[in-house]
Amino acid sequence: MNKKEEEADKLLEAVLEGIQRIKGKDITLIDLNSIHHTECGYFVVCHGTSNTQVDSIAHSVENTVKELTGENVWHRDGYRNSIWILLDYGDIMVHVFQEEAREFYNLEGLWADAKITKIEDDN
Repeated sequence: MNKKEEEADKLLEAVLEGIQRIKGKDITLIDLNSIHHTECGYFVVCHGTSNTQVDSIAHSVENTVKELTGENVWHRDGYRNSIWILLDYGDIMVHVFQEEAREFYNLEGLWADAKITKIEDDN
């Protein structure tokens, strides 16, 4: 594994840890590396049960990634209404939804030709 892959793995682990600390639901990893012309390598998708939990999950991801890797989020969007918060870490895009919005936008269905992995809950 080269240095870039090691850094991506470390970042991915930190993202997942941040989601799990606040009990994000139905965590899914969408590996886009085998698909041509994508903006990033991975989508990490999860949902919360309220605006407050969605906001808390996203903040936990930002704080955990900073704590474990020293990386800052490149761009963030969606905190105003906390229905769908997007955190852009370059090669990894984190999508934190409310459940209804997640079902509506159906990223897993949209990217069904990618490798999709469900992350087991720790609880």
